[in-house]
Amino acid sequence: MTIKTAVPMKAGRPWQNWGRSVSAHPEFMTQAASIDDVVGAVNFARDAGLTLKPVGAGHSFTAIASTDGVQLDVSSLDGLVAVDGELVTFGAGTHLHQIPALLAPYGLALENMGDIDQQTIAGATSTGTHGTGASFGGLSRQIEALTMVTADGAVVRASATENAELLPAARLGLGALGVVVETTLRCVPDFMLNAVERAEPLEEVLDNWLERASSVDHFEFFWFAHTTSALTKTNTRLPADTPRMTQRRLAAWIDDELLPNRLYAVLCELGARFPATTPPLNRLSERLVATREVTDCWYSVFTSPRRVRFREMEYAIPRANVPDALREIRATIERNGWRITFPVEVRTTASDDNWMSTAYGRDTGYIAVHRYYREDPTEYFAAVEAIMIDFGGRPHWGKMHTRGASDLRPLYPRFDDFLAIRDRLDPGRLFANDYLRKVLGE
Repeated sequence: MTIKTAVPMKAGRPWQNWGRSVSAHPEFMTQAASIDDVVGAVNFARDAGLTLKPVGAGHSFTAIASTDGVQLDVSSLDGLVAVDGELVTFGAGTHLHQIPALLAPYGLALENMGDIDQQTIAGATSTGTHGTGASFGGLSRQIEALTMVTADGAVVRASATENAELLPAARLGLGALGVVVETTLRCVPDFMLNAVERAEPLEEVLDNWLERASSVDHFEFFWFAHTTSALTKTNTRLPADTPRMTQRRLAAWIDDELLPNRLYAVLCELGARFPATTPPLNRLSERLVATREVTDCWYSVFTSPRRVRFREMEYAIPRANVPDALREIRATIERNGWRITFPVEVRTTASDDNWMSTAYGRDTGYIAVHRYYREDPTEYFAAVEAIMIDFGGRPHWGKMHTRGASDLRPLYPRFDDFLAIRDRLDPGRLFANDYLRKVLGE
């Protein structure tokens, strides 16, 4: 097959995501350095009868970015495109860790973000990446406009004044509507965060969950199976000129690198090889977590290095249901005698109006479960998923789950409206893959 294109195409090669939960072998691979390159790649794939998927950092645990057709690397579409007051436009391939330095000269910040900053802005928003905070939404809620290349090669902008009907679908578009090339976020004035981290009795945290979640700016906690403590993190927003209060360099290295990454990698390997060691090792991890308080730049507090590979499933449920759901997960682990090394993570966000958002129309609590990447997550994740389904759970689009379109349609009031937009923008399913066919239907 010979099709002329101005975009250089290379023979595809095997690809894996970061969590090693997905493998693919695209027929072709190419890299876009401009929007014209994206248009050329889309036209090539369509004319060749192939599908096309953009790929960023590969930090999704599902196969949402997988393709056997054309894999389009958008990482060179990065950097600052425009600044208009608090509206900032980024290239879609901009990694989250690049953003603080780009915003600093303008005295701006992201309103909220998660604890991993390796994703691209397009990948993070398209899959529903979020942080925590009862009054704050995920990254996609911060989008005011975006530009994408649709299946016919058209460059389409969606905003409050242009193609406004597309915006609630395209902000969190699952990669199903087109290739996002630029994203405009509403940023906020620069700020500092005061973070207090400590171990507290799990039952007390659960008993006071709603108050704890709503009485501060950002609250989250981790729970290690086989322990009785919640490792809480409370972040309070402060003015940008608040003096920094940080740990000494050695103490920070111990808390941020040695314990959660280097030592934890060893503990996970031990747990994987000798499961009986997991409960005492988790209790050791619980004791090693020190109480600490720091005040630092927003991005330094929001994010943490995550070097130990894992696989993850996360469900969004009504915020009030979090305590009962977590207690049921704990009982299920104990009842089955499982040895679980990675902690359960609990967060919350405000509701939003993005049609495919896990927080659509309801204040939301998130429960995420993980397994070390060398351990089989199937049985554990299936049991937790069953619990989440009973609480009306919506699965994170970028994290492992087994749900299909028939399961998901009742959970999303605008599900069919999203499909109608998809039919309009990609009637030939150029951007489809097995994952999208499962969660959205043909």
